[in-house]
Amino acid sequence: MERVAKPLTREPELPPSRGPLSASVAGHLRHARPLPDDAAIGDAAPFGDAAPFGDDLQLALHLCYELHYRGFAGVDADREWDPDLLRVRAALERPFLAALRAVASRHEHADDALDELLVEPADGHGITHFLQDEGELWHLREYAAQRSVYHLKEADPHAWVLPRLWGRAKAGMAAVEFDEYGAGRAERVHARLYADLMTDLELDPAYGRYVDASGAEALAIVNLMSLFGLHRALRGALVGHFAAVETTSSPGSRRLARAMRRIGAGPAAEHFYREHVEADAVHEQIVRREVVAGLLEEEPQLDGDVAFGVDATGYLEDRFADRLLAAWRAGESSLRTPLSTSTRTSLHPSV
Repeated sequence: MERVAKPLTREPELPPSRGPLSASVAGHLRHARPLPDDAAIGDAAPFGDAAPFGDDLQLALHLCYELHYRGFAGVDADREWDPDLLRVRAALERPFLAALRAVASRHEHADDALDELLVEPADGHGITHFLQDEGELWHLREYAAQRSVYHLKEADPHAWVLPRLWGRAKAGMAAVEFDEYGAGRAERVHARLYADLMTDLELDPAYGRYVDASGAEALAIVNLMSLFGLHRALRGALVGHFAAVETTSSPGSRRLARAMRRIGAGPAAEHFYREHVEADAVHEQIVRREVVAGLLEEEPQLDGDVAFGVDATGYLEDRFADRLLAAWRAGESSLRTPLSTSTRTSLHPSV
């Protein structure tokens, strides 16, 4: 029987706040309340501690960035270009970007950063290894719920870089994005395939549904893409991010497809990752040879920015993996709020 696409909510609800910064942004969106000045933001997220990666600042950034995607139910679309919100967004971005440059930068050149990604340790122990070898259904559901913050907008943040590229880089980027958007077939758009995966796992596929359940680490990964995508000055970093994602996607997706098959998650759940095994193996070559090489041929001064994009992506992905694995190995949920229980099997009692 052919799968019938379930309509997805276009405008999600505003999620609950997680501190003074996110409460202030949400209050402004709902009731046009005053926003904090730069000094107040600096006090709430001082450079030199973990605050730039914490729940409050990351959710506040998420609220600002989502206005450029689907917005929020009950929030006027004109808020997207609210000058006061744009000022606050810039003040929130500064400590986030400064912290990433300070703690994530490891390479000076794009080739060095990307070459390192091609080498997988023989004794791999990351999150996809855990899910492949030990993961239970409740682990896969938690992972899928938090990844939905990204995968239900997959390819959208990267599309912003297209007007900022030309020649080989633009052509290669457009070719990969065309595949991400289903190569002209709506049912094959990768965000649609992920929604089908969520349905197989008895999760709600509505856009933005699991933002409140997701930790700051998951939000930071998506905020990074929006930060890079919305700033022309960071186009090199966005290309680096894109290259890192495509380079690491195929082996990780292979392990996740095995995890879905082993646990009996369902055909759509397995298909999403199998699709990425095949597609991203090709995309990796296009991105490296055409997008990255084409960009640096035209703008060699962006070499360090591309390397920074690769490094920042790896740093935030490692933080996300560490958060989930630490919780799971302690027998605890990695989520801020529990999921509804699957009807197919008994899940972990803390979920």
